[in-house]
Amino acid sequence: MVARLDLTQDPALLDALLVARRGTAFFGRKLNELPDDSLSGQSLLAGWSRAHVIAHVGYNARALARLVEWAITGVETPMYSSPEARNEEIALGATLSPIALRNLYEHSAIQLNVEWRDTPEKAWSHEVKTAQGRTVPASETVWMRTREVWLHAVDLNNGAGVAEIPAVVLERLLRDITGTWQTRGDDRDLVLRVSGGDSLPDLGDTTAADPEVVAGTLADITAWACGRSSRGVRSNRQELSRAPRWI
Repeated sequence: MVARLDLTQDPALLDALLVARRGTAFFGRKLNELPDDSLSGQSLLAGWSRAHVIAHVGYNARALARLVEWAITGVETPMYSSPEARNEEIALGATLSPIALRNLYEHSAIQLNVEWRDTPEKAWSHEVKTAQGRTVPASETVWMRTREVWLHAVDLNNGAGVAEIPAVVLERLLRDITGTWQTRGDDRDLVLRVSGGDSLPDLGDTTAADPEVVAGTLADITAWACGRSSRGVRSNRQELSRAPRWI
């Protein structure tokens, strides 16, 4: 049987899909390493068990698949009916049995991957709306999923580190975070400086006269910026500030 390939032939989109699929495999591998009786253990996210993280990642795939379906059919199918419905879905999902949680993750990941694979070339540019109300092309669902699987694999608290996330993902994630800060005005007098050979310019309030300069490797800076860890990060102030809220 001949394997079915993505309908899109766009090189950049195919590269992005590959990174998302590798992230899906990475999350799945970290999940499979966990015994069933540990899924109720604490994740790296305050107030969430590992089961919450797994349920969230599973339902996120289904929600993104709805956006892709919207782009293909033109029939509006929102990610969630409401923020409350999303939160209730995750809370309920966290109570599922280990085998049900594992099935949720695997089946939802397959569903989203099939939707991506069968998306016609033109549909990738069709606009859909995210849960936050942003209007984006359907191609944005690939980055939205990439961010989820790579970062939440670390949140499973099973030994994965932010340094294992590909640099291309970390760079875009850091730009997304600092862009959100800038939109809200939360980056005032704060500059991020990536060291260690990564070719990123300073990010943040780069025109400030006397900013706090937070420096570290790309992985360490990104971990701090998204609220996961301050390990390896240093400040030109006496005490390192807490990163502004991201999402």
